[in-house]
Amino acid sequence: MPLTRRQLLGAASLASAPLALSACAGFSTKGDEPAAASGTLAFTTWGTDAELAGFRSAISAFEKANSGVSVRLNAVPYEQMFTTIDAQLQAGTPPDVFRVPYYTFGGYAGRDQLLDLTPHLDKSVAERFTPAAWQAVLRGGAPYGVPHHTDTSAILYNKPMLAAAGITEVPTRLEDAWTWDELARVAGALRRELPDAKYPFVYNWQGNGVTRWLSWLFEADGRFLAEDLTTPAIDSDAGRAAVEFTQSFFRQKWVPPNSSVKSSTYAADIWYSQTAAMTWAGAFLLPDADATLDFEWGATFSPRRARSAGDFGGNALVATKQAKDPALAASFLDFVTGADPMREFCSGASLLPTRKDLVESGVDFAVRPELSPVFIGQASSVQPQDSGQVASPSMSAIITVLKDQLEEAFVGGRSVEETIAGLTRGIADATSR
Repeated sequence: MPLTRRQLLGAASLASAPLALSACAGFSTKGDEPAAASGTLAFTTWGTDAELAGFRSAISAFEKANSGVSVRLNAVPYEQMFTTIDAQLQAGTPPDVFRVPYYTFGGYAGRDQLLDLTPHLDKSVAERFTPAAWQAVLRGGAPYGVPHHTDTSAILYNKPMLAAAGITEVPTRLEDAWTWDELARVAGALRRELPDAKYPFVYNWQGNGVTRWLSWLFEADGRFLAEDLTTPAIDSDAGRAAVEFTQSFFRQKWVPPNSSVKSSTYAADIWYSQTAAMTWAGAFLLPDADATLDFEWGATFSPRRARSAGDFGGNALVATKQAKDPALAASFLDFVTGADPMREFCSGASLLPTRKDLVESGVDFAVRPELSPVFIGQASSVQPQDSGQVASPSMSAIITVLKDQLEEAFVGGRSVEETIAGLTRGIADATSR
């Protein structure tokens, strides 16, 4: 069975055919001199089997295109990834290149631990990526990484459970996604039909996935940080609407009581067991679901209020400030975000591209390719102002604030106003550190 995101292993020995070698254009050193044609790069990452296969394929192609260059891949378990990176940075022995979630990127860039890629970037490289993805790797207007892929949550649904409640059609276009009111009516119909031990849906905000709660805030056209990325902005009508609506999931018994943000049970597992009719999930879950589930299921778009939105997930690739050969590191980052390597990586791993051309042309997932447009369409609803907040330098500390305050709102009985006040205080403290 394919590895899931919950089973991130540190090693895999998968062979892949090399990618087309036409993808290495866009980066240059000052004066447009080509990057060094010899040297060794150390690249540290975690990944599922499919992700590591994609990286190995890109590395093989990069080495063939650059005689004398070698890239040493160090695959580690996700649980060890950043303790390892942090220790190496402190000791002065970091890898040249590593992979980092967008919500962690800002911390490294803010501590001046990453390489400013400006001297090594072609001036037009920003046009390669979607605005939301490019915004996520900027610090003070300068790029300190490249957006490798993204992911966002859409709704996976159990077709027989919905049909039993009379729900036989779901939105097939982003612009037709359920509104919050329509989602409430769907949840109500399911609640009336389902036995007490089963639930209309479950949301994937457990653990660090609490950042996915922000989708509700963005759908209400709200912010949690002002444009300066330090001033709290959650105290707003949109903030109150997001807290009140998501709090109602528990009061209305639309979600299991053990599925709050501090739950140790993943939303996908609850859905797999058919305890919930729907779950929010990233595209990365599709291979595991296809291999595991024995019921008919599909995908549709997340709901909308003032606008459509989505959580901005996925990962960037960055070079450390101490990279032995900055130009070579930049050349590698360029290569792996070329059209062919990104297409193969995203297709094989069921992840979403950050290149505008691939978003426009579409990427067919290797598993359940008919669902690709749902996830790519959902990702298109993420705006630069959303991704920029998620990639802020204070995001790691803000995650803890979200966990604590939302847990009290969902299962502790805290009022909307108390929750907004607690979020405001916590965000202010997190951004002042």
